[in-house]
Amino acid sequence: MSPNTNNTNSLPMKRNRHNRGVKMKKPTISNMKETLYRIWILMAAKKVLLIFVLIMVFLSSALSLLGPYLLGVTVDKLIEDFAYQQLATMLLLLGVVFVIQSAAVWFQNYWMISIAQQTVFTLRNNLFSHLQRLPLSFFQKRQTGELMSRLTNDIENVSRTLNSSVIQLATSILTLTGTIIMMLLLSPLLTLLTMLIVPLMFLGMNWITNRTGRFFKQQQFHLGDVNGYVEETLSGHETIKIFSQEKQVIDSFHEKNTMLRDVGYWAQTYSGFIPKLMNSLNNVSFTIIVGAGGLLALNGMVSIGIIVTFTTYARQFTRPLNDLANQYNVVLSAVAGAERVFEVMDEKEERDHSGNEDLEKLKGDVEFNSVSFSYEEDQQTLNNIDFHAYPGQTIALVGPTGAGKTTIISLLSRFYDVEDGKILLDGKNINLIKRSSLRKHIGVVLQDTYLFETSVKENIRYGKLTASDNEVVQAAKHANAHDFIMKLPDGYETILHADGRGISHGQRQLLSIARVMLADPSLLILDEATSSIDTITEMKINDALQKLMKGRTSFVIAHRLNTVEKADNILVLQQGEIIEQGNHEELLKKQGYYYHLQHA
Repeated sequence: MSPNTNNTNSLPMKRNRHNRGVKMKKPTISNMKETLYRIWILMAAKKVLLIFVLIMVFLSSALSLLGPYLLGVTVDKLIEDFAYQQLATMLLLLGVVFVIQSAAVWFQNYWMISIAQQTVFTLRNNLFSHLQRLPLSFFQKRQTGELMSRLTNDIENVSRTLNSSVIQLATSILTLTGTIIMMLLLSPLLTLLTMLIVPLMFLGMNWITNRTGRFFKQQQFHLGDVNGYVEETLSGHETIKIFSQEKQVIDSFHEKNTMLRDVGYWAQTYSGFIPKLMNSLNNVSFTIIVGAGGLLALNGMVSIGIIVTFTTYARQFTRPLNDLANQYNVVLSAVAGAERVFEVMDEKEERDHSGNEDLEKLKGDVEFNSVSFSYEEDQQTLNNIDFHAYPGQTIALVGPTGAGKTTIISLLSRFYDVEDGKILLDGKNINLIKRSSLRKHIGVVLQDTYLFETSVKENIRYGKLTASDNEVVQAAKHANAHDFIMKLPDGYETILHADGRGISHGQRQLLSIARVMLADPSLLILDEATSSIDTITEMKINDALQKLMKGRTSFVIAHRLNTVEKADNILVLQQGEIIEQGNHEELLKKQGYYYHLQHA
């Protein structure tokens, strides 16, 4: 156990040499027009339904203007010549108008929900699919939880906006335009008096929205940061408890949560000013209209019905402005989320070179010719690597941490492309082979096995999705995993946890070997598959590995030198260079670095 350390502000859980110095981007809305256009392109997939929505919006907006006009006409008719029949006719007409308007509103909302959900469905599908095609380097520089936040929270933010704000914005613009026209037709003078408050509205809204956009972007940024930290600490909860770092984790989360709270507070505070500002100016406008309208009515310049209609229109005039201001804040929040989604969508995918070929068969002849590579420009990771692995040979990679062992395997798997030199596979440049085709011929058994939260059978079948149940069982038997599988509660149908809880580390390794056996690859990569397990299980794993390696070109990353003594060629790496190579006996005779490692 390690003593509690009190000088840390946060506890980093998942770090590797590839994400050193990586900083999260500062939150700013960089291109609102482009983001809105990209959302519109997705919505346009349902053009017909969108046209029907717009028709309903026009209809409901027009009827919302017709209602107050008919109300004013009714008032004037009653004052001039009261008649029950006339009153009943006007009330019936008003009723029909309001019923049709309500139906139009219902249909536009119903159809818009369908459009919004399809748009978000497509966006979420596109983002998830794009994530699967991104290179390994992308994920090594980002927290899993932060990416999950973009796939869930940010897209859900877009969903909420499309469900409500699009119709609200269209309705507000149409209602505002129509209201101004109707007001001008009724009384230009009263319209002019109403317009006196418009400059104040725009000045107020401009002052508020200039601040809310920045805070909404920061809110989404810090929400992603919090989600990433939560995912990180939950995944590493055992490490936190072992090192007694609970207090540091809580303090760090409190700091991140405080930042999220503060930006959320200011975003909501500023956006909350808008309805209060609008209501205050609305009351001022109503007072002006009632006062001025009363004077005009006394002088016979307008009728009582016009004043009634005008006061309703005045309310309708300020309400769309209020709605536009409120929805603008909602749109800003959605744009902030959408930008974070499109930021990932714009990352370059892991692409093959033009004309890359499928790899039908592979003998397993691997040659590195003067291969150099660096993750960062100013730091060379591999330098002038030369070796030849003949079909069926076992190549061991040994050396201290950071020597370049994993990088060689990553280049062979084309997680990264070679910068200088070339890698030949059966005499063919590896860059001329499709990644997907290449990886079908490579099997990997890692030190830490990942299992999916599904049955044992499906976890093994992941190596070959078309395999029959019998092939799965045979692979498990060859991997010495069948016996322990049959002792599980439901045998091959037992549901496993993603983190492997419920079975031992060695049993997870046996399942991983069975998975690779089922895939039947031509090239095999082993990353110290027998570490940290008991002697009996190690014997089972070694026996399974010997079966797996037979007839296959194998690369073994070794941390314990006794596991590589039978290798055909041992590459000793230090600081990205091969300083020695040969078999076990040859390297001992040289009495160089490998010899000293053996006798350390």
